[in-house]
Amino acid sequence: MILGRVTKEGHRIALPREKLTQGVALAILLLLGGLAIAGPSGFLAWGENLRLRDERQARIVQLEQERDKLRNRVALLDPDNADPDLVGELLRTNHNVVHPDEIVISLESK
Repeated sequence: MILGRVTKEGHRIALPREKLTQGVALAILLLLGGLAIAGPSGFLAWGENLRLRDERQARIVQLEQERDKLRNRVALLDPDNADPDLVGELLRTNHNVVHPDEIVISLESK
């Protein structure tokens, strides 16, 4: 079915409804093209996304190192088999406990 009128030369003249449909289709295609270039996941945002990914991966590595240190410290403080050096260090640091045969030397910071 041909929409529109045909002239004597055989050219088709589009009806206003057909022109409106074509205009809407063109607008949608232009919008999709604009989003593909400048949208949140388009070509222009690609570099920013890569930079953010690299920053987050570096942060993950840092957090994994901190987690491993804490995991080691927890293992050393296991109530069934605590590391005596770490327990002594924590007692001295947190509770100011000193053995009678120890001498405390305070260093002044400048």
